[in-house]
Amino acid sequence: MRTYEKIETLYERSMEGKKQLIRGQWRNKTVEMLKDIQWDWTEKVDGTNIRIQWDGHGVSFGGRTERASIPSHLVNRLNEIFGGEESAQMFEQLFGERQVILYGEGYGNKIQGVGKQYIPDGVDFILFDLLIGENYQPRESVERCAKAFGIRAVPVVGTGTLQEAEEYVRRHPQSLLGDLPMEGVVCRPVEELLDRCHNRVIVKIKYRDFKDA
Repeated sequence: MRTYEKIETLYERSMEGKKQLIRGQWRNKTVEMLKDIQWDWTEKVDGTNIRIQWDGHGVSFGGRTERASIPSHLVNRLNEIFGGEESAQMFEQLFGERQVILYGEGYGNKIQGVGKQYIPDGVDFILFDLLIGENYQPRESVERCAKAFGIRAVPVVGTGTLQEAEEYVRRHPQSLLGDLPMEGVVCRPVEELLDRCHNRVIVKIKYRDFKDA
C-alpha cells in the first residue's frame, strides 16, 4: 500500500539553538516561485495517519508506514465505517475495480496528547486525500467520497497566498474540529501541481514553528 508522502515546511531550519525556521529561506524553489498564487488551506489534524485501501475487491487498513500499529479502539471505528458488505458495495459503486487509497487522520481520545480535546469519549477518521491509481483527486471528489461514507473531510479554512496562510496560522486560530487551537494548516495549490522532480507541491504551516518568531 502506497504511503503518504512527507509534507515539507515552508522554510529551512537553523542548524543551531532551537532549530527554528529561517523565514525567507525556502526549502523548495518551486514552492517559492508559486508562493503568490492561490492555495487552498485545510486544517492540520493532530492525530495518527491512516490509509484505507480498496483494491477492487476488498478493503484493508494501514498506518503511516507498513510497520505502524493502529490503536485497537481506532481499528474498531474503522471497521464500523469501512467494514462489512454495505461498505464494500459503496466502494464498488464509487470506484469499481480501480485501485484507490483514502488518506486520512485517526483522531480523538487517547490519540496524541490533545486527542481528548477533539473527541472526549471516542475516536474517528477524517479524510484529507483521495488517490485513484497514481492521481490525487480534486477537493470535490474528496468531499463526495467523505459524504458517501458518512465521514468528514478536513475543513478548508481559507484560500490565498502562502504569506496570507502563514499570517493566519500565526494568529493561532481555533480548531474547527474540537475545543483546542488549530495545530496548523496544509496548503495545496488550487490546481494540483508537481515540482521538477515530479513531487507533489504541498506544504504545511504549523503554529509551533512560528510562535516564538
